[in-house]
Amino acid sequence: MIDYSDSKEWEDVIPISQDDGGPNPLAAIAYTDEYSEAMSYLRAVMAKDEKSDRALALTADIIGMNPAHYTVWLYRASILFALSKPLPAELTWLNTISTRNLKNFQIWHHRQVIMSHIPTIPPDELTFLARMFAKDAKNYHVWSYRQWLVRHFDLWEGELGYVEALLREDVRNNSAWNHRWFVVFARGRDPEKDTFDGGGLQAKLAPEIVEREIEFAEAAILKAPQNQSPWNYLRGVLRMKGKGLIGLKEFAEQFADLEREDGVKSTHALDFLADVYAEEQEQERSGKMLELLAQRYDPIRKNYWNYRRSLLGPRQVGA
Repeated sequence: MIDYSDSKEWEDVIPISQDDGGPNPLAAIAYTDEYSEAMSYLRAVMAKDEKSDRALALTADIIGMNPAHYTVWLYRASILFALSKPLPAELTWLNTISTRNLKNFQIWHHRQVIMSHIPTIPPDELTFLARMFAKDAKNYHVWSYRQWLVRHFDLWEGELGYVEALLREDVRNNSAWNHRWFVVFARGRDPEKDTFDGGGLQAKLAPEIVEREIEFAEAAILKAPQNQSPWNYLRGVLRMKGKGLIGLKEFAEQFADLEREDGVKSTHALDFLADVYAEEQEQERSGKMLELLAQRYDPIRKNYWNYRRSLLGPRQVGA
């Protein structure tokens, strides 16, 4: 860490202190002296829009103290581009910062900005992401970045195999389920025109893809019936193709048979069947499923399940 006030390199700069609202601010933030000094020099160089090696080093110093300072990240990117700095070197530097700050959004936005100026994906980029997922398999920022990466560099081929490997390792990885949805259904989709409710996308789906995804979700449910992710995925696939839930009634009933209440293997199957029976206009059976959820299998959310029952009609409210 540099003592900027005693540095020959910075002696030409007049630092600009933070204005907290006068000599007696109401709620001044207790910054460290080192951070306050570095920021005062940053304000000075930003006021002159200085793009230099020393300004770049200053941003690195501040990021080391506060990696969530988005203004510093934006300024750093502008310096890199203005000086035509080697961007692979910036990625190498980012790797170290990322592993120390796993849930920092600004780091991943900066990485995306840098990567958008690189014509081809670096050979070790996906390997680095795998290392990040090994530390936290459900890191939202890393997953968002990976989805951008897949779109930007057209990395769709092989991505389905990757996500299947993750789900074999942990079938409850809801982030991997979300990414599978993206890989299967977002490919070829124009986010500005197509919607997931039939705005041009349903017609593009091959029937064999829909059946493959249904079978994949069913296999995952058989492996872990109380895992909510494949149940939600199954609903989504059926909705995507404009199908109701009735076609999978027999599949769901093996996990929740009304004749054997003690044999319920999945609360999500009860929820699924409640909607199936409602589609069949069997309000009494649908209400029974919701009653089991409210009174026995998921009482923590009984108000929600009772509300669902109330939507079936007055007969079910007092049943």
